[in-house]
Amino acid sequence: MLKTTVQRLAFRLTGNRFFWVGLIGLAFALPIARSVGRQLPPPPPVYGQLPAFQLQDQDGKPFGLADLRGHVWVADFIFTSCAEACPRLSQRMSDLQYHLRNVGNAAHLVSFSVDPQRDTPLVLRAYADRYHARHDMWTFLTGPLDVLQSTIVDGFKIAMQRTAVEDTGFFDIVHGERFVLVDQEGRIRGYYAATDDGIQELLNNLGLLANLGPHRGEAQRAVSASGGAPAKPLAGAPATGRAVVSLKRG
Repeated sequence: MLKTTVQRLAFRLTGNRFFWVGLIGLAFALPIARSVGRQLPPPPPVYGQLPAFQLQDQDGKPFGLADLRGHVWVADFIFTSCAEACPRLSQRMSDLQYHLRNVGNAAHLVSFSVDPQRDTPLVLRAYADRYHARHDMWTFLTGPLDVLQSTIVDGFKIAMQRTAVEDTGFFDIVHGERFVLVDQEGRIRGYYAATDDGIQELLNNLGLLANLGPHRGEAQRAVSASGGAPAKPLAGAPATGRAVVSLKRG
């Protein structure tokens, strides 16, 4: 008897159009409720403010910190004659460019030369073409050695050193191998290794910062590009890698 009563009740419910309207509404409401309740992780910590700088890009045009205001950007440090670390770093930057290809003005990439005497704008342009750099998204910078050294060492807190090798006609160039994430106000927000995990964390945090800035709509694509996984803030002071390459004096 109980079974028959339950069956009749179920039949009445499923035969009622308001039952199906309510069920469909519930199916749509649950994902929306989860989305509304989901909060972004906290943004990465601030490591310091970059000083103003003015250098030259691969087209020979002036380019400085003021041109990057309002954008989240990633910096790395290379020189075009490097045969070891720099090709790996530049390939990673090329990979970042691919992942961020649909984010519009939300993100920018900047490569600083640590060998400006050789890396003229013309040389940097050829190097940029080798890695299929988009001019509107990836900028290569050169300029006076003292300005670059001050910007990189004092500003980014990244290693940069040129040491002559006695009686050889060569010198060693030492430079950091970390990627640096900078926010819309020119503040350093993270240092990342050129590894799969490091790049993923960089993309995650870039997406978080972009969501806090003026390009929020474009930033949603940045989060999607990064896989949308929550990022863990870096703990402690940044570490710098190093690459030592011997070059003949020009």
